[in-house]
Amino acid sequence: QLQASGGGLVQAGGSLRLSCAASGRTASNNAMGWFRLAPGKEREFVAGISWTGANTDYASSGKGRFIISRDNVKNTVYLQLNSLKPEDTAVYYCAVGLGPVRVAIGHVRYWGQGTQVTVSS
Repeated sequence: QLQASGGGLVQAGGSLRLSCAASGRTASNNAMGWFRLAPGKEREFVAGISWTGANTDYASSGKGRFIISRDNVKNTVYLQLNSLKPEDTAVYYCAVGLGPVRVAIGHVRYWGQGTQVTVSS
């Protein structure tokens, strides 16, 4: 129902754009977001966007570097990753929230399959 893509290997300071396409009405009227899971760590929130796109939220680790956006015609959410650091290395998961405003750990209706982001120093 959620197909993530765009991950890869990039050098520190580089950029990647992640995409997550939702099938059918999976994401309709719901917030969407991105989370990540790094080795030895718990899954953490990265960024979220409301259904209308009017509200966005970022973890402090990505503020000023990451940009989340969505295209409701294409049923797709994007995460632009800029100025990447080795500590951004993780599997990135997209998710659909339980309501139209926010998405957070414990407030997810659907998870995508994840896409690997590896940042070399």
